[in-house]
Amino acid sequence: MSDTDLTVFKDLMETCPHDIRRQPFAWAKWMRNKGFVARMRADLLHQYITDHIAQMADWGGPDTCGISSGIVEVHGQKHLRDAKGALVPMSMVKAQDQLEDETVRKIIGYAEALSDQVTRFKEHTFNDLGDFEAVLMQDYDLKKGGAKGNKTFLSFDGCQKVQVAVADHIDFGPQLQIAKELIDECLNEWAADARDEIRTIVTRAFNTDKAGAVNRSEIFMLLRLDITDERWQKAMSAIRDAMRVVGSKTYVRCYKRETPDAAWQPITIDLAKA
Repeated sequence: MSDTDLTVFKDLMETCPHDIRRQPFAWAKWMRNKGFVARMRADLLHQYITDHIAQMADWGGPDTCGISSGIVEVHGQKHLRDAKGALVPMSMVKAQDQLEDETVRKIIGYAEALSDQVTRFKEHTFNDLGDFEAVLMQDYDLKKGGAKGNKTFLSFDGCQKVQVAVADHIDFGPQLQIAKELIDECLNEWAADARDEIRTIVTRAFNTDKAGAVNRSEIFMLLRLDITDERWQKAMSAIRDAMRVVGSKTYVRCYKRETPDAAWQPITIDLAKA
């Protein structure tokens, strides 16, 4: 590769998406589409790039996905910066520490590229669904989904589904403390007659975490208990009055199935569930 080609190559790579960088063939096509060696076949350009990966490593090639190697050169000698900020000669860094550093940087490179890709996917998804809904509204005066914004979109064969769900974030006002006092009155009066599971739910519901927040799921569990005591009912009313929506978040979930009568299988994007 000539010096001129290498300069053009580097300049183009500054704008190349990270998720493309780590796929040499897609990388080659991207470079070709941008005009680099425009008349060269994509498969030849792929080989051209692969042959020069070693040259590109110094400026963040596909092996690092743009993540710095962490190596700092001082008077021609390579160093790594330690956790205190000091530069340590590579010769003084244990081999296993160098390998761990390289492994972590490689994983972070892929993680950042994947994070960028998921962000773009989310943006494109909402844009595409928004465009589709705009067409429905314009041509048919129809609006997809219910009052809360939950929506379902299906492929024509019924085997692919995109769901948009809006979840409210609920907080509790001062009425919750009144509910707690009423519930305590009930439990104290019932004494031995109060079931242990009810006492456990109440304890878990009103025990606050480090941020001072109560256990929402356990409080909702209290609302489902079938207890007719008047004070208990007043406590449940106080809990309902204390509930207030302080925000919401929109989620997109994708599903597929082999046949229209098969069970839906989620398409996993969450790393913890993959």
